[in-house]
Amino acid sequence: MITVKGIQFSYGNQPKINIPDIELNGGDELLVLGKSGSGKTTFLNILGGLLAPHQGEILIDGVSLYKLKGHELDKFRGSHIGIIFQKPHLLGPLTVAENIALPYFFAKKPSDNKVLYYLKELGIHGKQHARIQTLSEGEAQRVSIARALVNEPKIILADEPTSSLDDENAGLVVNLLKNQARKLQAALIIVTHDQRIKNHIDRSITFNPSGL
Repeated sequence: MITVKGIQFSYGNQPKINIPDIELNGGDELLVLGKSGSGKTTFLNILGGLLAPHQGEILIDGVSLYKLKGHELDKFRGSHIGIIFQKPHLLGPLTVAENIALPYFFAKKPSDNKVLYYLKELGIHGKQHARIQTLSEGEAQRVSIARALVNEPKIILADEPTSSLDDENAGLVVNLLKNQARKLQAALIIVTHDQRIKNHIDRSITFNPSGL
């Protein structure tokens, strides 16, 4: 499903971030822990096709991610990778349903009934025509999750999905992500400094400020 081999990256003269070789199959889960500045988000961006590494290779479904360029990379990312950012990055002029449908546009795929399906799955089915400005923080986060899932990706990447949540809601969000990944048979990777999530995901790696 996803294979990470020999990845290295650095910003300017800063220490290299050496990422261990990783292999995940559909339905596998991985927790990436570390403090701010340890390279966790850099790692997520590399996995998500947003930041090319200086060396190494990412294989998703047998395709070498960074051998793809331009629109080809955008289309592959839109079809195979769902990214849940720490901040939802929802578009205010669009309705909830229109925000969730955005991946169809980037993947050059026709829209289908999956938008309504995920609205129901995530408990926000009454909000499809609502504007983003009217949503609570929790509702906006669920819209962000629905947008990441609507193309039924092979890889689900979540960046700090519980950082602003209390214990009860943090557990609910992690279980929601785990359940959706299981239904899609997608690999789930959660990047966080939140130690509470260790109780929910068995396999983990820890980033340190100078690498791993």
